[in-house]
Amino acid sequence: MRHNNKINHLGRTYAHRDAMLSNMAISLIQHKRIFTTLAKAKELRKYIEPLITKSKTDTTHSRRVVFKNLSNKFAVKELFQEVSQKIGDRPGGYTRIIKIGNRLGDNASTCFIELVDYNELMLQDKVPAKVKTTRRSTRKGAGKGNAAATAEVAETAAPKKEPKAKAAKAPEAKIKESKAKETKVEKPVVETPAKEIIAAAEGPATPEDKE
Repeated sequence: MRHNNKINHLGRTYAHRDAMLSNMAISLIQHKRIFTTLAKAKELRKYIEPLITKSKTDTTHSRRVVFKNLSNKFAVKELFQEVSQKIGDRPGGYTRIIKIGNRLGDNASTCFIELVDYNELMLQDKVPAKVKTTRRSTRKGAGKGNAAATAEVAETAAPKKEPKAKAAKAPEAKIKESKAKETKVEKPVVETPAKEIIAAAEGPATPEDKE
């Protein structure tokens, strides 16, 4: 019985299974996308992702560990120089499995397995971040409030115009006032005789004065 046995042997011996996964990993690194069955793709993902993580640190030890699993110096060179540079910022999940249906001969489920950052079509189809918008209300008083708010905003935003007309009229009014003062007619001074002045100073004549 297969109690607690999670390894899929794929119907092969250990040596055969290890050699097959190594060859599939080399093909995936070189071609960036391969066609296989779903069971093999899931096992390949477990096999190659730790090697890609190891390639982020370009040291002699890392290269020897990866070369022990791949045994192909061209694949190791491409993994460390090209692939690791492209997926350096990604924390994990370097591969993607796309199911494409069942095979005609034995009805096995087939799929594509690819490196995520090399699929340019999916990178272009990324949906941009949604812009936050305000929802218009259908209430009766909502429109008035919005109109008043927009009017206030417009008033504050509009620059205040200086009263040019008043500033222009001010000197003209001063000129008119000065001309009006000059054209005022002075009343003629009437000279009164000295006798009348003396009489007015002494006061009205009494009956005693007349005698």
